[in-house]
Amino acid sequence: MMIDQSVRLEFKQNLYNEMLRIRTVEERIAELYSEQEMRCPVHLCIGQEAIAVGVSAALQNRDYVFSGHRAHGHYLAKGGNLKAMMAEIYGKEGGCSQGNGGSMHLIDLSVNFMGSTPIVGSTIPVAVGAAFTAKIKKQHAVSVAYFGDGATETGVFHESINFAATQNLPVIFICEDNFYSVYSSFEERQSANRDIIKLVQGHGVNSFEGDGNNVEEVFNLTLSAVNRAREGGGPSFIKLLTYRWREHCGPNYDNDIGYRTEAEFLQWQAKCPLKAYETILMSMNIMSDALYQKLFSEYLTEMNNAVQYAKSQPFPSIKNAFTDIFSAQ
Repeated sequence: MMIDQSVRLEFKQNLYNEMLRIRTVEERIAELYSEQEMRCPVHLCIGQEAIAVGVSAALQNRDYVFSGHRAHGHYLAKGGNLKAMMAEIYGKEGGCSQGNGGSMHLIDLSVNFMGSTPIVGSTIPVAVGAAFTAKIKKQHAVSVAYFGDGATETGVFHESINFAATQNLPVIFICEDNFYSVYSSFEERQSANRDIIKLVQGHGVNSFEGDGNNVEEVFNLTLSAVNRAREGGGPSFIKLLTYRWREHCGPNYDNDIGYRTEAEFLQWQAKCPLKAYETILMSMNIMSDALYQKLFSEYLTEMNNAVQYAKSQPFPSIKNAFTDIFSAQ
């Protein structure tokens, strides 16, 4: 079936719009953090937006998504509610986790964003479990697990990969490789002879590597994996190279503390996924400076409204301190 050219152009525009929206939200969080009203840690994905947007563009509402500590982009790209996210970051009752979890515990069941958690690798087996459920119930849904390259060093990652392979589950493992696990580089954590692609292939799982700063490449790789999973082709692993601009945890830049150089940062900043795609769209007459200003103004207004909503919400009541928790009694 032929796709109308206008539809393709609209799709490209939407990819850019989503990246710009996430960037605007995150930069505003960074600006406001010094007010000390957000009392939880924040892990910003500035510089990594293309992965969340490219992956989500290949998904449907019925598909499940699980994330880790750097979850804002994943949540928003899947359709999560911005006001609820900001209220959660401010620790308010109107938050998506009723103000009990903060930035690293986002959830929106209405769009099947099933949750995020700061424990490295911990949502990987849960995503596999969701895929197992989808297969048993014949839901034709795909499950996605986002994680960083540090999570590939955990035992549960290999156990989950193996189980997904043996059960031929519709799950996609998205590895956002930004080269660092907190402040430790690849060289400090893994053997130079270690190839995660080959390790995953050793479990019998389709494995691919791509440019995580190229939103269309991310989309195409993910769509291929999604289609394969829906057709019964089993799990896929996609390693996407990217780079975080801000500190591991917090709103600032940290190139001065020694674990990475300013030159390395500038090299990757020049590969900005938003600017790179903007240049492409401008050459196609899809984007313009005027349209950028219009979109940026809209997203900034939306974000400021979300912040005002969050600040207007009450803090959680002590009466609800023990709700939504597991108890054996």
